[in-house]
Amino acid sequence: MRLLSYLLDGKPRYGATVEGGVVDLTKQIGHDYPDLKSLIAANALSAAQQALAGQKPDHALKDLVLLPPVLAPEKLWCIGVNYAERNAEYKDSSDLPKYPSLFVRSMSSITGSGQPLEKPKVSEQLDYEGELVIVIGQGGRHIPREKAWSHIFGMTLCNEGTVRDWLRHGKFNVTQGKNFDRSGSIGPWLVTSDELDPRGPHDIVTRVNGEVRQQDTTERLMFPFDYLISYLSTFATLKPGDMIVTGTPTGAGVRFDPPRWLKVGDVVEVESRGIGVLRNTVAAEQ
Repeated sequence: MRLLSYLLDGKPRYGATVEGGVVDLTKQIGHDYPDLKSLIAANALSAAQQALAGQKPDHALKDLVLLPPVLAPEKLWCIGVNYAERNAEYKDSSDLPKYPSLFVRSMSSITGSGQPLEKPKVSEQLDYEGELVIVIGQGGRHIPREKAWSHIFGMTLCNEGTVRDWLRHGKFNVTQGKNFDRSGSIGPWLVTSDELDPRGPHDIVTRVNGEVRQQDTTERLMFPFDYLISYLSTFATLKPGDMIVTGTPTGAGVRFDPPRWLKVGDVVEVESRGIGVLRNTVAAEQ
């Protein structure tokens, strides 16, 4: 099942894609599960499946303003340096990492598929990072790695947009460069684990104006999905709807010589065959 959140008459709703359109699940089961996060928390996928039975689309997908699938996760974790050659890109002769690099983003830094990415006024160095995202279903603490797969509700995509010259403003953090308003995106929808097995393998491709810039597969992750869930839950309780952005392959704009920063009007697409395409156009900050 492909579940998504969107705006209708200025109000957030959620639904599921069918026959090229969207069935409004807020109308069908919103009295019990007012948003997608509450559906996930209640482990109520069967209720959504029953609500879809025999339904025709309420809306054409092209007519909707898409939002990130989960609107208010408690935690949006981001993993850095997680594909095989990413460590070598830093050219610092360091050993492969023993543990994941980790930072967090706020949801104000994220928009939905089809919505503009904002190039900030204060920088010319807006960059793209295409990534796969796992969405937590059943939460927990100290989750054993062998049980981690059962805690994944589904998967989606992220363009983890980064303002490179703001990454090193602080001595020990990258938070500023990762949290500019509407600099990244998540979507277009969440594909549930019963339809798409998170174990994969899953491909990931990033294109800018149709040109492939990044391409890899989860077979080459240094820290696979099950490891990440076990590791994160060692120090923090994972909650339903939490999202883990699992790392970007080589080929971000900063790694070209000279760097290839995103410009106003550029179209960035992040794609994985089992999920779909996350597409955004770059606009100037207003």
